[in-house]
Amino acid sequence: MPFRIIPVILISNGGVIKTRQFKRPRYVGDPINTVKIFNEKGVDELIIIDIEASKRNEINFTLVEEIASEAFIPITYGGGIKSIADVERLFSLGIEKISVNQSIISGCDLLGKCVERYGSQSVVACLDIKKTLFGKYRLYSYITKKLLNESISNMIKRLEQHAIGEILINHVDRDGSMLGYDQELAKFLYENTSVPLLHLGGLASLTDLAFLKNLGYSAGCGGSYFVFSGKRDGVLITYPNEAQIIEYIGNRFE
Repeated sequence: MPFRIIPVILISNGGVIKTRQFKRPRYVGDPINTVKIFNEKGVDELIIIDIEASKRNEINFTLVEEIASEAFIPITYGGGIKSIADVERLFSLGIEKISVNQSIISGCDLLGKCVERYGSQSVVACLDIKKTLFGKYRLYSYITKKLLNESISNMIKRLEQHAIGEILINHVDRDGSMLGYDQELAKFLYENTSVPLLHLGGLASLTDLAFLKNLGYSAGCGGSYFVFSGKRDGVLITYPNEAQIIEYIGNRFE
């Protein structure tokens, strides 16, 4: 599988937003128009996370259907997924993969059921990770806004036992910062799992993506990098063209 470059779109109350360290949400635009632009840019795929859906425990299927009908690229959806019935409906609307977060934390057996029914390739586990005041990496819940007791290593072992397809690492401290990926965290995770990894949080340049690709990651993800431009962070949807990708990242199929 080639190394992928994946924009991550956050949705709240029907609009696209961007956060910084999971705080200070800023409205970016309409999700349908955003997806249309990314279509035109020829992105590898999109990850769409409805951050309000998990709090409400309810999926906006109407919005998901509108997004899926406009997308000509693979879509991974996360937010508010609580049952196999939800998953089945999402796939019927054209979603290619689901991203599961809160059900992992709560110990729900939804993850295993999804893998068993739809295959590992259809399920992405999303882990939010934050540093403590003492510099230790810990799992984090964006619902309770608290660090979790379970170690990252134990959680990864659980996901491996479920034969999860991919793990999306979301670094809370780097969210929206565009300061570059935390290379220490990226290396630690890569060395401690056999599951394909995606990394999110801090993307600042194509050299950051090259670092992940050379390390062995399956994909590099970003939010602010793909929607903001200039010193004042004006809204501008961007995505590198193939010539830029080859120049900075090299052959993605190696």
